[in-house]
Amino acid sequence: MAKWMVSAKKADFGLLADTFHISPVTARLLRNRDLLNEEEIAAYLSGSLSSCHDPFLLPDVEKGARLTADAQAAGEKILIVGDYDVDGICATALLMRGLRTPGARVSFRIPHRVHDGYGISTAIVEEAREQGISLILTCDNGIAAREQTLLAHSYGMRVVITDHHEIPLDADSGGAMLPSADAVIDPCRKDTGQSYPFAGICGTVVAYKFLQVLFTLTGQEERFSELQGAMVELCALATVCDVMDLKDENRILVREGMRRMRDSAIPGLKSLIGVTGLAGQDITTTMLGFVLGPCLNASGRLDDATRAVGLFLNEDEAQAVREAQLLKDLNESRKQMTTRYTQQAIEQIEGTQGELPGILVAYLEDAHESVAGIVAGRLREHYARPAIVLTKGEEGIKGSARSVPACDIFRTMTACEKLLQKYGGHPLACGMTLKEGVTPQMLLRSLNEACTLTSEDLEEVLHLDMELAPSYLTIPLVEEWNRVLAPFGNGNARPLFAARNIRLLGARALGRDGRVGKYRVRDEEGTVADMLLFRGKDRFDAFLKEHFGEEALHAVCNGRGEDVSVTIKIAYTPDINEYRGERKLQLILEDYMI
Repeated sequence: MAKWMVSAKKADFGLLADTFHISPVTARLLRNRDLLNEEEIAAYLSGSLSSCHDPFLLPDVEKGARLTADAQAAGEKILIVGDYDVDGICATALLMRGLRTPGARVSFRIPHRVHDGYGISTAIVEEAREQGISLILTCDNGIAAREQTLLAHSYGMRVVITDHHEIPLDADSGGAMLPSADAVIDPCRKDTGQSYPFAGICGTVVAYKFLQVLFTLTGQEERFSELQGAMVELCALATVCDVMDLKDENRILVREGMRRMRDSAIPGLKSLIGVTGLAGQDITTTMLGFVLGPCLNASGRLDDATRAVGLFLNEDEAQAVREAQLLKDLNESRKQMTTRYTQQAIEQIEGTQGELPGILVAYLEDAHESVAGIVAGRLREHYARPAIVLTKGEEGIKGSARSVPACDIFRTMTACEKLLQKYGGHPLACGMTLKEGVTPQMLLRSLNEACTLTSEDLEEVLHLDMELAPSYLTIPLVEEWNRVLAPFGNGNARPLFAARNIRLLGARALGRDGRVGKYRVRDEEGTVADMLLFRGKDRFDAFLKEHFGEEALHAVCNGRGEDVSVTIKIAYTPDINEYRGERKLQLILEDYMI
């Protein structure tokens, strides 16, 4: 159970409701999303692609675009170096779709997660030299490639970096350490006197804006318009899967991209939507983040992400379907591995003596290093604190970190830089390779010495929009929220409400493993509704047993909740269930308390 914080932001909700033709509750939900005035609300509600930020504001973007245009015009070989996650896959595919034209000499290289590691490596630079590459263009990586940039320059190659990750900092001076590339395009840069208005875009969006500038400089605005629909689809998929905040222009790109995906302009994406059973549906952020994205990530985890890029470049629909099915099958294998290794990590952490440290470190020597980040994310959720999962790879001990908002794991890693061969990432996610001789226990000790987390920081906080009884809900009102507030995701959460005096009338388990709970509940106004719990059913059962007794829990599970008084306070989000043509309101349980 988390600490509940109910929003109490003020505004003239009646005036906002009249102005934008919405309900007063919806107006309050908009204010809760830190929209301060009518202008901001109007942009939130009706922002279009044309209202996205000027791509020319990105540092070095014009310089990098001109270098690329010159290389194209001279018939020189261009190598795109991407990454093996969804963002890197989409960014690579987007650049390839934009730069490949009849006669163009452009190719791509996705590092292999195990053999190459993250980002552009010295081996990739050596390969580029052997292939006669004149220009290396990175996407979703490169901001930390100082050594590799110098090596490329020594061979006479030019380097254009497009990235969105945090700028590496010197551990002693705290100053930014940029690679000496010919152009460094990153919205996080603050050293040029010209900062981009919204630093929270992913690598694919940076690549999209880079192409927008390139096509503008070369007089190809019409071609950009022709390709824009497909590029926006890739931007939407990458933004959601890279867990970027759905604010500002991200919200616009995701909304527009998902709208186009119902009839995707990319045969490979259309095939993936089909094999995962989503064809004919309105695509949602949940589908992107939990169905499509994992299939693409599985290629980089268990196979080679080059396959996923190829899917997005494939124009043969029959072949695209076969490739999409293979990615789906890979993801099923990945799910099984994740479950097994997560359990091993929990057992290892639970087996340690004493109080849990502020930052957790689990060492799974035999685990497939590709799932380290996913397992770290599961540990973070389970323990509500930063977690790092280390494995033994070809380069030594390496791993992934997933953090909580109160801990900038990238800066914490910087404080432990002397133990690391390399590292990089975001405040909430980071990858690292330990130096030879450094043990997991040494990293654990060093991280927690640098960590400033307090018990209050580690206390999970649940931010609720307001207290609202289920009896207030109607299908048209929930539809308005889905229409006005979506897309939902990181930084733009679904409406979350508190309701007191919710009585449990019945309960049953759903799903193959019985881990989903379905409850019949009644609020204090007498409204009866279905309530679903997707995570933590065992914990919820234990909570009910502790506070109401085993007999009361047994009565509820047998549909005799009227005979006992099992009444709780819930935090829930409303949903509409559609089954056999019938539409009914239901509640999704997020948290609970007495």
